Amino acid sequence: MPRINFHEELDNLKDKVLAMAALTQLAVENSLEAYLKRDIGLCKYVKQNETAINTAQREIDEMAYVLLAKQQPMAIDLRFILAVIKITGDLERVGDQSLAITKRTKNLMKAGDLDLPVDFESMGRYAVKMIRSSVQSLIEGDARLAASVREMDDEIDRMYRVASEDLLRLIEQKPEMTAQAMNGIFIAKNLERIADHAGNVATDVIFWIRGADVRHELSLAG
Repeated sequence: MPRINFHEELDNLKDKVLAMAALTQLAVENSLEAYLKRDIGLCKYVKQNETAINTAQREIDEMAYVLLAKQQPMAIDLRFILAVIKITGDLERVGDQSLAITKRTKNLMKAGDLDLPVDFESMGRYAVKMIRSSVQSLIEGDARLAASVREMDDEIDRMYRVASEDLLRLIEQKPEMTAQAMNGIFIAKNLERIADHAGNVATDVIFWIRGADVRHELSLAG
């Protein structure tokens, strides 16, 4: 059997990361639908999907560490492997946040279903767009697209602030709705954190392509 060369191994590693990213994106979309439709079946599916995401992370990290140890890559190949290890960590955390949304959804259903004064659908779709674009930047090796994902972060932060303010106002006006409103605040925070992890993936793509650490550029600029 012919030995797989180093760049074929890198391609295999990238394919596995993209498969994990697909699972993660599905987790976000399904957790959002589970909330919007109050669908317990989707909540269970997100839980099952989380197990697959965790397994994928372990397998990818093991592959990456083996490549680092055996091949001792240099320059852009080294940066790609290091970026992959960081990206899988963020993808796994996206899965965790998605699972948290389903738990909050179940809590809401137990506390008494209520239409909260927050556009969770728009917020969720925006977070999904950030995940999708960050993964696309990885597929295409597109640092410019990755940079655009980072620039999207301000809008999701604004959405979260508005959601929190509206839900805190609801608590003040209707204290009996505190449990539902607090679950809504946590869901909004989960979506904001998902977007943060999408931004982290984009940051790692920029590091891979350009060799530049841009993690703190936006915070310093603000």
